[in-house]
Amino acid sequence: MLVLLMLWAVGSPAQRQPDKVFMPSIHNVKLHGFGDPLSYPIVRLNSPDQLQLIFDDLDADIKAYYYSFELCNADWSPVQMSYFDYVRGFTRVRITTYRNASLSLTRYTHYQAAFPDRNCYPTKSGNYLLKVFVDGDTSKLAFTRRFLVLDNRINVAAKVTQPFNQQYFLTHHRLEVMVNTKGFDVRYPQQQMVIDVLQNFRWDNRIELRNPSFMRVDQLQYNNENEMVMPAGKEWRWVNLRSFRLLGDRVSSQRNTDSSFSLFIQEEKPRLPSQYFYFNDLNGMFINETIENINPQWNADYGRVHFRFKPPAGQPYRGRDLYVFGEMTQYGTSDSARMRYNEAEGVYETSLLLKQGYYDYMYATREKGNPSAPFSTELPEANAWETENVYLVLVYYRDLGGRYDQLVGLMKMNSMFRQR
Repeated sequence: MLVLLMLWAVGSPAQRQPDKVFMPSIHNVKLHGFGDPLSYPIVRLNSPDQLQLIFDDLDADIKAYYYSFELCNADWSPVQMSYFDYVRGFTRVRITTYRNASLSLTRYTHYQAAFPDRNCYPTKSGNYLLKVFVDGDTSKLAFTRRFLVLDNRINVAAKVTQPFNQQYFLTHHRLEVMVNTKGFDVRYPQQQMVIDVLQNFRWDNRIELRNPSFMRVDQLQYNNENEMVMPAGKEWRWVNLRSFRLLGDRVSSQRNTDSSFSLFIQEEKPRLPSQYFYFNDLNGMFINETIENINPQWNADYGRVHFRFKPPAGQPYRGRDLYVFGEMTQYGTSDSARMRYNEAEGVYETSLLLKQGYYDYMYATREKGNPSAPFSTELPEANAWETENVYLVLVYYRDLGGRYDQLVGLMKMNSMFRQR
């Protein structure tokens, strides 16, 4: 029985992909702190904190969706432990709150859930993978999402500064992190401690730190500029889709029928490296809202939104693909995120099916034909060190002989409060 439970918890490689949608009918997945759709999904261990999950199924029928958790190490590899070593409660919990869409042209079923609750809650801190599947069968995955369980037992200090290196002085952010290890048995910090730094809650370009720059009594410092710089990017582009009947910001035209909405975003171009303009953005996230005084969860509609991007001189980026990048495309990994080059017009094009709301996005490139290559916003967006970004510092600790990485410290900071 124990062996079967461990096999179930680990699952196949396809099941362990974080932040992945497997069913084409699933749209508009968001997992966040309860009541705060722009927050990252983090709960404190043994606290009343809850997360809120919402998603839509455009099959518009009623399915038996279930969810479960999987504990992972700092690198998101599954832990080699029994499910009941880190979860108390059922191995799967049915999502029982759902509602058919009304007042919308698009037919869909809206689902939502709040967890952890008494039916199923984590007993250890660390990285967790939320798995949502159909009919209680874990092989029928609908989607997966990451969330964090924090046991805040360690003090973390961090700051953002301007790099000293002239190569990065005007384009990057430099980070410094200090960890107070008092009360922890840290004899081999390179093996026991992992520090992850996330920019705007993205995992694809995180900084992973294992070697402290300085070690003092009860203190580890990480400030090696060769490891601790990140491209600052620029403020995110945006599109206002709160209404499909009135033209929102950056929407050039609409073609609406009795059965569908089509919206066309203004043709966009690369941003010049020397230009920087500050505006208050959502740092790549989106929020479902409407101006029609209706509930944005089950009354809001879906529309086909068309994007066009004109590269320099109308020539495609050599050896690279172009993507619409942001939370709305699962940071470039959704099937429709990659843009197709229209040779006749010299532009990149794609369309996304989006629910009414307000969306942040950028354009990013990746090596052509290499799905494991990193994304880069350098060519279409450029970088400016003045850019406002949110940074999340995560501190993981493993006991000597321990079997998993505990999340024992966290700090969130904004680069606008950087020091020079």
